[in-house]
Amino acid sequence: MHELLLIGVIAIITLLTRLLPFLFFQNKTNPIIEYLGDVLPYAIMAMLVVYCLKNVNFISGNHGICEMISVCSVIGIHLWKRNTLLSIFGGTLIYMFCVQVLFI
Repeated sequence: MHELLLIGVIAIITLLTRLLPFLFFQNKTNPIIEYLGDVLPYAIMAMLVVYCLKNVNFISGNHGICEMISVCSVIGIHLWKRNTLLSIFGGTLIYMFCVQVLFI
C-alpha cells in the first residue's frame, strides 16, 4: 500500500510540474521566457560540445581525430541544412563510423 501511495504522489507532482507553467503563462507574452527560448538551445549545444570534448587526449591515441571530424561534420551539416537534430544525428553517425571502422 505504501508503494502505491508513493507512486501516486510522485505521479501527481510530476504532472503538476509539467502542467503549472502552461497554466501560469497562458496568453501572456513574457520577454524573459521569449529570451530564454531564443538563447537556451545554443547554450545547451555549447554545453554538449564541451562535455563531449572534455576527455579528448590530443597527445596520445588517435589525437582526437574522430572527435574533430565529427565536430566539423556537425557544423557543416548544420550550415547546409539548418536542422539541429539532423546535424547531431549525422555527427554521431560519422563519429561512430570513424571509431568503429576507420580508427580501429
